[in-house]
Amino acid sequence: MSSRTKRKKRSKNVNASKSKKPNSAKPTIKVKKSSLDHYMVDQKSTDPKGRSTSKRKKSSRKRPQRKKDPLTSVRHLKHAPATTEQKLPQRDDVIIVDDLPTDAALTRLNSHVDQLLTQIMETGKPVFEIPSRSASNIIWDETSDILLLGKDLSQKPFHNLGSVADATRLMKVLEIIHEILRKNIHVTKREVFYNAVDLFQDQKNSDKAIEDASVLMRTTRNSTHIVAGAKGVAVGRIKIKDKGQVIDLQKMGSGAWNISPFLDQIEIVESDAEFVLVAEKEAAMIRLTEAEWWKAWPSIILTGKGLADIATRMFLKKITRELGIPAFCLVDSDPYGHYIYSVYLRGSKRLSYESPFLATPNLKLLGVLSKDLNRYNIPKLARLSMTKFDLERTDQLLKEPFVKQRKEWVKDLKLMRTTKQKAEIQALAMHGFDYMTETYLPEKLTTSDWI
Repeated sequence: MSSRTKRKKRSKNVNASKSKKPNSAKPTIKVKKSSLDHYMVDQKSTDPKGRSTSKRKKSSRKRPQRKKDPLTSVRHLKHAPATTEQKLPQRDDVIIVDDLPTDAALTRLNSHVDQLLTQIMETGKPVFEIPSRSASNIIWDETSDILLLGKDLSQKPFHNLGSVADATRLMKVLEIIHEILRKNIHVTKREVFYNAVDLFQDQKNSDKAIEDASVLMRTTRNSTHIVAGAKGVAVGRIKIKDKGQVIDLQKMGSGAWNISPFLDQIEIVESDAEFVLVAEKEAAMIRLTEAEWWKAWPSIILTGKGLADIATRMFLKKITRELGIPAFCLVDSDPYGHYIYSVYLRGSKRLSYESPFLATPNLKLLGVLSKDLNRYNIPKLARLSMTKFDLERTDQLLKEPFVKQRKEWVKDLKLMRTTKQKAEIQALAMHGFDYMTETYLPEKLTTSDWI
C-alpha cells in the first residue's frame, strides 16, 4: 500500500472519531456552602487506595462529591415554634398555676385577701390553705413529662402557736407583693428578707413564705415580681430585646450576656440557631465562648453555673419553645450532673407547681455519659471514685419514674453504679484543650449519641 493511501485511511479514522457524540453528562449536584463543611462526611464510595468502586462508566468530567450534613439528626428534632399560649396539663388531681400580667396578679391577690377578711368576720379564725410541697404530693405527669404539684393541702391558721409565725410571715410577703405590683417594680428575695428582718430572722423563712404566696395565688413567682439574683449566662446566634434595646448575643466581646431575672420584659427578635447547648459548668462555658463555637455550629449556648436558677431554666424554656429548636445538655459524668440535667428536664420537686413554665422535656443528655469514659479513652488518672453519697444519689435517680421509662438513661446510670467511677467535663482536656470543641461535641452531635 502506498504512503498516500495510508495517510487517507488515518484521516478517515480521525474524522470518524470526531463525529462521535460524547455521553450526555448528568446534571451537576449543587452543594450549598456551609460553615460546617469541614465536618461534612464524604459519601463517595472508594476502596482503601482511594479509587472509586462505582460500577458506572467513568467520565472525563469531574462531578462534585455528595456530602452529608452533620446536623441532619439534630434538625430532625426540630418542632414548630410556639405561636399561642402554652397549653397546661388537663388534670383534676394537680394544681395548675398561671403566668399572669401585673394587673391580673394584683386582682388575684386582692381576691385572696378578701377571702381572708371574710373568714375573720365570720369565724374570727382565719387560716391559709396552701398546697403541700412535700415529696408525697409531687406527681409525675407522663403525658407532659414534667413534675406537677398535687392537691393535698396544708393549713396555716393564725390562732395556732405552731403556725402563727409562718402565717404572719406569709401575710407580710403578701403585703410586699401588693406594694410592688401596684408600683410595677421588681424586688429580689434578699430585699424581701431585709424588709422585715426582725420577722423573718433567716432568709430561708422569707424564701419559704415567698413560695407559699406564689402557690396560694396559683401563679408563677415571676408574676409576683419577686425575683432571685440570676447567675446564668448565654451567648450565641440570637438577638433579644430588653426594654426596647436590641442585644446581639454574638457580639458580647470575650464574655456572655447575663440572663435577666426580668424575663417578662425580654423579647426574642431573631435567631438562626439550629439548637441550644446547655453546659453545667462555667469552665466549659468559658472554653466554648473563647472558641466562638456557635459560629461553626449554629447554636445558642448557656450555663446555669451548676444547679440552674429559675431565670436560666425559664430562658431555656422560652427560646426552645418560641424558636422550635432542640436542646442538648453537657454535664459532669456523675450523679449530681445527671440530677442537674433532670431539673432542666422535668423541673424540681420544690417548685413543681411552676414546672410547666420552667421544664424543658425535649432536652437531650449529650454527655458526658458513663460509657464515654471508655469510648473516648479518659485516663484512669482523670477519673474519680464515687463516694457513698454519690452511690445513694444514683440509687435515688434510678427509682424515679421519669428515669425508669428511659432505658438508655437507666443503662448509663447502672454502668456508673457498677464502675463506681465519675469524671468532670474538664477530663476531656487530657486529650488537648480543644478536644471538647473540635472532637467530642462534633462527634456526639453527628452520630446522634445522646439520651
